[in-house]
Amino acid sequence: MGGGRSETSALTGTGGGRGTATTQNSQRPNACCFCWCCCCSCSWNEEERQRWRRRKKIPDTKMETIPNCEACTKPSLEEIRLWSQSFDKLMRNPAGRNVFREFLRTEYSEENMLFWLACEDLKQEMNKSAIEEKARSIYEDYISILSPKEVSLDARVREVINRKMQDPTPHTFEDAQLQIYTLMHRDSYPRFLASNIYKALVHGGSRTPSESYS
Repeated sequence: MGGGRSETSALTGTGGGRGTATTQNSQRPNACCFCWCCCCSCSWNEEERQRWRRRKKIPDTKMETIPNCEACTKPSLEEIRLWSQSFDKLMRNPAGRNVFREFLRTEYSEENMLFWLACEDLKQEMNKSAIEEKARSIYEDYISILSPKEVSLDARVREVINRKMQDPTPHTFEDAQLQIYTLMHRDSYPRFLASNIYKALVHGGSRTPSESYS
């Protein structure tokens, strides 16, 4: 994976209570924090998968714990520009994840971010019955070949998941999460930086670094 330790740190650093997707920003959260920017290649198999999704109506995920966008404060222009320095910086920032998620939606690959977020949520769970329930939901939503939101994983990772599902833990999908993180980094991130969505933010920016949604 390009970037070596920095990208891996974004994956593991958000677990264990350190900057998780659900606890990172406690100040003045907003339920619809992507609205501010709306105005403004991997393998052949992945390309085929995206074309297939364009021809189908993809139903909503069954994971009700994932909101339409994460609560966050409005990013400053400096923060927005930092997202182009590394995928690690983008994924560590809740506003950055929201914008990147919206970009993935335009490419019919939002399930990659949804899966990553679901794995982050699972890592914070302590109750065994809740772990089993969430792991089963993640498997049905993103791993099962019967799901229209199935993420692209290799056979080795799928085999590991199938073994671990016999006794799920908060880290059951860790290998799969890293593989999807790598896919987003190598495949989608370069296109995101060249997209109109990101360019509009860079040129428009935010009014002040401390300004947040009410």
